[in-house]
Amino acid sequence: MPVPNIDLYCNVMDEITRRVAVINSFLAGESKTIFRATTVESMCLQIRKILELIALGSLVVNKFVFVEQNEKFEQLWNARLILKDIERINPKFYPNPIREAPSENPSVVNDLVNVKSGYLTKDKFIKVYEKCGKILHADNPFGSKTAFEYYDKQIPIWLNEIMSLLNNHIISLLNDEKMYVIHMKEDRDDRAHGYTFAPVNGMVK
Repeated sequence: MPVPNIDLYCNVMDEITRRVAVINSFLAGESKTIFRATTVESMCLQIRKILELIALGSLVVNKFVFVEQNEKFEQLWNARLILKDIERINPKFYPNPIREAPSENPSVVNDLVNVKSGYLTKDKFIKVYEKCGKILHADNPFGSKTAFEYYDKQIPIWLNEIMSLLNNHIISLLNDEKMYVIHMKEDRDDRAHGYTFAPVNGMVK
């Protein structure tokens, strides 16, 4: 199979980092629009784009799949359909959040431990995507009004769950037995980096 483009995937993660910074700037009051509704809508737009980048990330590393499928995905707006199609291509496409803990094995620096909770699950991904899409449409003058208080409360929670998913995660590629560990940020340059682990005697190293 073609060599996966992990550098391009890391570029996608860097774009997510930049969009997270925009949201944090709004939450801290460092940035704002002149109308409260547009401030909330701006943050929701960034979250929606972040989720799209997560969904398309697994295709980016497999360029040959991305070229074949991207045109169709550009025509889709429903997160459930996007994830369904990507999952059909790569059932293990969704990031697997991990934390690194010192290993008791003297030949191993860190063990990779699965994060059990506190991150954006695939099911919640769909709910957040749809919530953020809904607020981008104008309210029906005769219908119920957007509950901005709800979004004020939920946006920081969603953002924290997204970062818990991505801070350190594993991506699994189509027809590839290797494991790819992604760090969203590192002290050396504050950018995303990827590391490849290949099976050795039945173990991934």
